[in-house]
Amino acid sequence: MAKGKQKQGRGRTAEPVSAQVAGGLAELVPDRDRPRGRTLLIDGAPQSHVDLDDPAYLDFAYQRRLGHIADLVAPPGKPIQVLHLGGGAFTLARYIAATRPRSTQQIIEIDAPLVQFVRTELPLDGGWRIRVRGVDAREGLAKVPDGWADLIIADVFSGARTPAHLTSVEFTGEVRRALRPGGFYAANLADGPPLAHLKAQIATAAAVFPELALTAEPAVLRGRRFGNAVLLAGDRELPVAELTRRAASDPHQARVEHGRALADFTGGAAPVTDAAARPSPAPPPDAFA
Repeated sequence: MAKGKQKQGRGRTAEPVSAQVAGGLAELVPDRDRPRGRTLLIDGAPQSHVDLDDPAYLDFAYQRRLGHIADLVAPPGKPIQVLHLGGGAFTLARYIAATRPRSTQQIIEIDAPLVQFVRTELPLDGGWRIRVRGVDAREGLAKVPDGWADLIIADVFSGARTPAHLTSVEFTGEVRRALRPGGFYAANLADGPPLAHLKAQIATAAAVFPELALTAEPAVLRGRRFGNAVLLAGDRELPVAELTRRAASDPHQARVEHGRALADFTGGAAPVTDAAARPSPAPPPDAFA
């Protein structure tokens, strides 16, 4: 049950609301600059931002980078089929529904209380073709038909860490199976110095996909602080030039690495298998200060 005052109906509360979910304490905090904007936090860690009045608005830097990929996977406005591994506040699903009407989307989110909390406080438009399934991400992925998705977005965190079974070559192979030829796989990765997890995830994706690119802020790529990086993978030439242009013009400017530069950055890291998989590193205590 969500707690907090609601003065203006669902999605219009002027006060934070909270609920205990499987992943911890979920909170929706109002955005002072956007009347119907809310930030989702889980145990104090920011997860998603949603503006009910403008679902095409992406506030978080990493979500903007995922949005760029969604923009470039197909011609503008063309409906696509998208699989979201991890739900959060359904930010990217809302974005795609707004920018690509008639798209078909599946969200796989294991935290059923979180799904109910978000559905209640930040309801989805009834006309959007979005289905939410309450199962583990890898279990749900295994049930997706071969070649179903134009785009698969992985943004799965449990206690601010990506579960180990979603970091392996075997998992990434399932992702490629579910993608249509020419589709894109985008993953939100979090790491800090010495970036061992990030480099291993690049090597893991490279064992399955022939084309890779990585977008992150320079300070993260240099191992100066903990942060997010978005990995893009596919079986065709990637839109690196346009991604680079967009990343450079974002409010939080980022750099795109690909080709030889990305291989050098990876530095000979080995792909991760199920047998050796570990969760992503926990963020430092001051990461979300």
